[in-house]
Amino acid sequence: MKITALETIQLGEFPNLMWLRVHTDQGLVGLGETFFAPGTVANYIHEVAAHKLLGADPRRIDRISRMLAVDYYVGIGATGVETRAASAVDIALWDILGQMTNQPIHQLLGGLSRDRIRIYNTCAGYQYVRKATGQLAENFGLNKKSDGPYEDLDAFLNRADELAESLLSEGITAMKIWPFDWAAEANGGLHISPSEMDTALEPFRKIRKRVGNKIDIMVELHSLWNLTTAKRIFVALEEFDPYWYEDPVKMSNLDAVEQLARFTRVPICASETLASRYAYRDLMARNAAGIIMPDLGWVGGISEAKKIATMAEAHHLPVAPHDCTGPIVLVSSVHLSLNAPNALIQETVRAYTSGWYNELVTDLPRIEKGYAYPMTGPGLGTKLLPGLDKRKDATVRWSKA
Repeated sequence: MKITALETIQLGEFPNLMWLRVHTDQGLVGLGETFFAPGTVANYIHEVAAHKLLGADPRRIDRISRMLAVDYYVGIGATGVETRAASAVDIALWDILGQMTNQPIHQLLGGLSRDRIRIYNTCAGYQYVRKATGQLAENFGLNKKSDGPYEDLDAFLNRADELAESLLSEGITAMKIWPFDWAAEANGGLHISPSEMDTALEPFRKIRKRVGNKIDIMVELHSLWNLTTAKRIFVALEEFDPYWYEDPVKMSNLDAVEQLARFTRVPICASETLASRYAYRDLMARNAAGIIMPDLGWVGGISEAKKIATMAEAHHLPVAPHDCTGPIVLVSSVHLSLNAPNALIQETVRAYTSGWYNELVTDLPRIEKGYAYPMTGPGLGTKLLPGLDKRKDATVRWSKA
């Protein structure tokens, strides 16, 4: 079997996403995805990666993964263009292998370790990251008319108690919120005033007052803070018993992350911003994180995420795959979460899984009463909806052997 063509697809309506279809001489087509600066990633695929991939055997997944994500001399250890491209390629190759063997990817990874995986709801709204990539609230649809009942970003900022009740009514027992971001954006994460702290803590007060400890609260800090201020935030949050602190500072200084891990009893969750097993090896060696969070669209794909999960298992650490980006990364992550023995929980966004993800793909994991269930079709078990590449806002590029 040989790779005969690489096809990248972008849609103007979804300017942060790029899909890759890897075509073979046996008629099998694998689907991959990545997020952020999609045109740049597509350029890399056609101008650089194509020379390595066209004519290659797509079944040699580890060889190709190493060639693109490890042996290449730039982009290593970071979620840059090269690694995002390698991630999309790797996901597509696993999809091909699954179709060839008529097995879902979780079976090829070693089979199900569980029949279902607990989910948490990242409390984003319908427009969050769909059209913008900045952190500012106005870029995330807060000032737009709601597209449905799950405007959860507005809800956690203004009605966190009602939001917690809504999630529990659907069987979802964990939620992720980020009420500190606006304060960090005001001064570059250097300081938080007493009044700003009080405002940011209000959602936590509302949640605990309304539902008590019936729901776990993950705190997303988006790497916006310096070390000193992150510690102040941790102290203020202690009384609310957070489930984890996610990316409190940038991962550019693991000494600082290690300091934070030693400072608090709450696990540090890290990090969607890291890529390759080597970066995670350094994180784990320092005992800097209690929960490991790779993003399959940024870390190097399914292959690299599986290796990271196994390495985390050897360190007695759980993994919690990240997805707040696109439907193919969610599907891939659920395959891994159901396979990896140390998978703790899977990120989902109900505004996405009930909303715009369905505008893009044929199938999504079944999510019911707070759990995600296995995909049953071969490979990923899903495809892009027919006709997406024919839309007027579609940019389709080909590289052929």
